[in-house]
Parts: sequence; C-alpha cells; structure tokens
Amino acid sequence: MPTIALDVMGGDQAPDEIVKGAFEAAVEHQVRIALVAPPEVLRFQMAREENLGARMVPVPATQVVGMSEPPTEAWRAKKDSSIVVGIRLIENGQADAFISAGNTGAIVTASHFILGTMEGIDRPAIATLYNTTANRGAMALDIGANADCRPPFLAQFARLGSDFMTKVFKVERPRVALLSNGSEESKGSKLIREAHKLLKESDLNFVGNIEGFDIHRGVVDVVVTDGFTGNVALKLAEGLTEAIFLALKDALSSNGPARASKFLWGPSIMSVAKQWGNFNVGGAPLLGINGNIVMAHGRSDATDIKNAIGLAARMVREGWWQPPKTRNPKADAAHLNMQETEIR
Repeated sequence: MPTIALDVMGGDQAPDEIVKGAFEAAVEHQVRIALVAPPEVLRFQMAREENLGARMVPVPATQVVGMSEPPTEAWRAKKDSSIVVGIRLIENGQADAFISAGNTGAIVTASHFILGTMEGIDRPAIATLYNTTANRGAMALDIGANADCRPPFLAQFARLGSDFMTKVFKVERPRVALLSNGSEESKGSKLIREAHKLLKESDLNFVGNIEGFDIHRGVVDVVVTDGFTGNVALKLAEGLTEAIFLALKDALSSNGPARASKFLWGPSIMSVAKQWGNFNVGGAPLLGINGNIVMAHGRSDATDIKNAIGLAARMVREGWWQPPKTRNPKADAAHLNMQETEIR
C-alpha cells in the first residue's frame, strides 16, 4: 500500500479541507497517508476520524511556510516546516510521494535541494494535466518553475512530459509540440527556434510548433514551453473558463423559463465543467525530481485533495519514480507509528 505524505497546512482551506480530502482518499485510493502538521493540529484532526486512524499517520512539523514567503528564505529559515518535513519522508524512504497545496516556490526549492533532479535533468518542471475537445488528456509544461529557460531545458521538459504520459497514462508515442506564435519552424522567439532544432533531432515524436488555440484541441499530447509563458497561458485559460461559466450561469439564472428548466440544462453544464476540470487529477506533478511530488492548487477543497492523492498513488503504482535499489529506507509503517506515539 503506497504511503502518501500530505502537507496539512498548505492551501487557503487548510487544515480542515485538506484532512477531509485525505480521509476520503485513504479509502477510495487504498493508500496510507502521513499527515504533516504541527502537533496541536494533528491531535485535533486525528480525533475527528478515529475510525480511519490505521491509515492516517501523524507526522509532526513545528513550522509552516506562508503562501507569500520567499522560497529560498523559507528553505533556509524553516527546516522543520510541513513542506520540508514532508519531502524528507521521501528522502528517508518513509513515504512514496508528497502533496502540498502550499507555497509553490517553497515546494520546488525544497524538492530540488533535498531530493535532487533525475539524471540528465538540469531543472524540474511543473506540469498541468488537462482534458481536450478530443476527449483525451494532455499535458503542458513548464507552467511556473522556471521563468528563464535555455533551449536544452525545453528539450528536457519534452522528454519528461513524453515519458510521463507514456508510463503513467499509457499513451503510445506521445505527440510533442512547442508552444509558439506560429506553426512554422521559423516562428517563435530565439529560445523556441533553438529548442525546435534540438527536438527535431531527438527521438521523441516531435510534431513541431503549435499556437495557443491548439492547446485544448487535442492535436498533441505534450505542450512544451518556458515557465513564464506556461504560467501566463494557464492562468489566462483558468480565468477565461471561470468567466464564461459564471456569465452563462448568470444569464440562465436571470431568465425565467431557463431558471424553471434548470433540471434540463443543469446536468449538461456540470458535465462540461467537469470535463474541463484539469483532467480531474487535483494537482500538478513536479517532474524531473527524484521523487513523486504533486502540487495542488492553493484553493483546493477536499475533492481536489482526494484527486491529487489519487494522482500521486497512480504515479507510485505505475512506477514513475522509484528509489534506487541501493537505498536503505529508514522506516516502514511501524516506524511511522512511532511518530504517532510522540504526538499523543
């Protein structure tokens, strides 16, 4: 049974919604969850769900990283934060994956320093999984870890994305493309043009450049860009999608006949909204790190956390990352239970 470390203090709705999602996921996804938080929070939360105590293991962390704290400063000053302690569980062999809805920069920084990057990878990348009009999942990366990139970084992101879609979601020969301002090989910034040359010479299934309106059409499986462009594109898509659904809801609610027939159109709207819910995986995997790391949205509720745990469990079970064979795990479930006695 996979053990998933969960930062209880990360996110706008922590700790209650985070823990609620964890308890739901423990049963649905058949995992053991290490709840990482200050002792007083753990005592209160564990008392609420004693019937699932066997699958919920409290792990103390005396510090919390705020959402607006500078990542490097937080890493240096808060070595016992819920983020650092949770990632250390992977390093020590006590957990198979780590999830947090907290400070993105702090998660990336701590993961990089503690776990290091995979062989051949210079920088980790944050990936987002989403649905398309072709009714199939796709991935875009980097969406925020690296604002400034060099061409080799994009080539590495492409390989990470292709390998992830193949191993975790069983996509054969994923189609990889660069996000640009035109499909022609000559289009794009200097970064994109040079990355295009590298990918064209690679053994990946590189199909060239795509434009922004192609992202959600399902014409490719992996969209590659730098973290600055990717983050802007992601938030534009999120904001536009939210605005459209809110406008549609207001229009239908203000119309008498439409309001009366809500039972007819309501399910259809909810179905479309669910389809565009970021592939319903609840989080963004941090790829290129020597460990299974999933970053949930800061606004995550219990359902989002449950889905993020499901994604982490899938990454573990499909073998996205596995500890080296020479590794000597310091703890198994019995050791984690020793942590529990320290809390109580």
